[in-house]
Amino acid sequence: MSTMNFIIPDEIKDAFNKTFANHNKNAMVAHLLQEAVAKKAKLEQQRNATIEHILARIPQRTLVDPIDIQTAREGNRVLSFPRSAWEQLQPNLR
Repeated sequence: MSTMNFIIPDEIKDAFNKTFANHNKNAMVAHLLQEAVAKKAKLEQQRNATIEHILARIPQRTLVDPIDIQTAREGNRVLSFPRSAWEQLQPNLR
């Protein structure tokens, strides 16, 4: 067994002592630490799996011409002011 020392706010210490008053506090802290380590490891594994999945799909991706993307954006854009005003602004936006 090892000993760990932590500095924590008094409010957390008081809440912990109140919540776990009838429990073995050393065992509870050890259990909470185990849960935190397991959760962190699971999240890291999920993150790595997601990255691997994304990287594996890169060679299979379909490349889209930037002009097609711009056309799709313009076709789906909802204009909040008259088209004539939009057309006047477009040369300045490119």
